[in-house]
Amino acid sequence: MIFNISAFKNTVLFLFLIFISCGNGTKIASQTNTPHADSTFTAQNGIETPLPICTGANQLEAYLPLLTHKKIAIVGNQTSVIFKNTPTNTSYTHLVDSLHTLGITIEKVFAPEHGFRGKADAAELVKDGKDLKTGIPILSLYGKHKKPSKASLAGIELIVFDIQDVGVRFYTYISTLHYVMQACAENNVPLLILDRPNPNGHYVDGPTLEKAHHSFVGVHPIPLVHGMTIGEYAKMINGEGWLGNGLHCKTTIIPVQHYTHETSYSLPIRPSPNLPNDQAIQLYPSLGFFEGTTINAGRGTEMQFQCFGAPTLAKTIFEYTYTPHPNFGAKHPKHEGKLCHGKDLRKIPAPNKVDISWLIEAYQHSTDKTHFFKTASFTIHAGTKKLQQQIRNGDTAEAIRDTWAADLDAYKKIRIKYLLYP
Repeated sequence: MIFNISAFKNTVLFLFLIFISCGNGTKIASQTNTPHADSTFTAQNGIETPLPICTGANQLEAYLPLLTHKKIAIVGNQTSVIFKNTPTNTSYTHLVDSLHTLGITIEKVFAPEHGFRGKADAAELVKDGKDLKTGIPILSLYGKHKKPSKASLAGIELIVFDIQDVGVRFYTYISTLHYVMQACAENNVPLLILDRPNPNGHYVDGPTLEKAHHSFVGVHPIPLVHGMTIGEYAKMINGEGWLGNGLHCKTTIIPVQHYTHETSYSLPIRPSPNLPNDQAIQLYPSLGFFEGTTINAGRGTEMQFQCFGAPTLAKTIFEYTYTPHPNFGAKHPKHEGKLCHGKDLRKIPAPNKVDISWLIEAYQHSTDKTHFFKTASFTIHAGTKKLQQQIRNGDTAEAIRDTWAADLDAYKKIRIKYLLYP
């Protein structure tokens, strides 16, 4: 008998990865609409302690059998990782590297906005290439093609989607999910989603996208903060018929273990270059509106989405100052090299809502109201033309929020049908 060293190494690595994963009775998500109620606490000496969150990618025993002897493609980026079982989850291996080492046939990787390793600026075109570590071809889904082509899916038997989202409509990873699902449905390729927690998944808020303002920054008629994980959102896309033409994507979801929508989750890896920490991620729904204005939201600093400012904000009102410079994730930041007056929000309690008070305040105290809004960009971020007009009219934050209520109530009734988690 010939001893196969390569096969032996793969088996040992497989056993090691199973050891570091957190599988304990993993359940693959069914197509029912009832949230699973797996316990999220363990009792020790009469004291309840939260069980550690286990992402879909970490449950190798659940999905490796689905990949074996298949030609697969992966939609992923720098957040597509398998964590080692440590208290801080700061040690990990990349999903592509791990599966490649295990002998899984990865034909190609599809890269979203910011690229496969997450180093491109926002809205910067991502080019096709080759992964230097594995030699696997990388095809961009944020360049000329936002959707996998029929040719790119030739011979692919399964696509794996594993990207950390932050639960905000204008964060484009859910747009990529839509087009991947559409391509899968059109070409009869099944999709496997390795689910991850949503750090903004504990609330639903903001203006709802009007269909007239559909774009890659907002594909579906949902509120700004949608309160769903990637897996739940995929169920909604299928269930609401949003793929068009009666299409339905055959989807399998590996749910997160020990997670609820009230679970606090700190991201150990930047989901994109300009969301460096929990504070930025939690303020992003509120400060993201500034992308469609003349106000800098911290790009070109190390306080991305934790401050805002501009040379045109009144110095007497906004005493905090900073100067944006090119850096990781911002090659040409707004107001580059110019002194900006604004606010430092790094230490404020993060709001559990979309807070438009900063947007209103900045507009009211801008010395150039005429050019404050970049109308087209602001509209696609807001998903409606109403918000810009309401702010110009001098409406209060409370009055504006009241106009969101009916749409939010209608959405919540739809959302509950697709929840995987309590």
